[in-house]
Amino acid sequence: MIAELDIFGIYLPALLVWALLALLLSSLLRRALIRAGIYARVWHPPLFDAALFLLLLGGIVALTAWIDR
Repeated sequence: MIAELDIFGIYLPALLVWALLALLLSSLLRRALIRAGIYARVWHPPLFDAALFLLLLGGIVALTAWIDR
């Protein structure tokens, strides 16, 4: 079954909502990592950003699946 979320009468795919949340968290975490100087040690920042986004998205999806049980 495909999950949908009703937000003010508009049905949105759950994955879209989780991806937007992961994007927001990823951008906040990226700013914190830049301030901490971690990006000076990262070999390929765009690849690191993509991996960070996918890890956050996977974590959010797993968390919501665990909560929904």
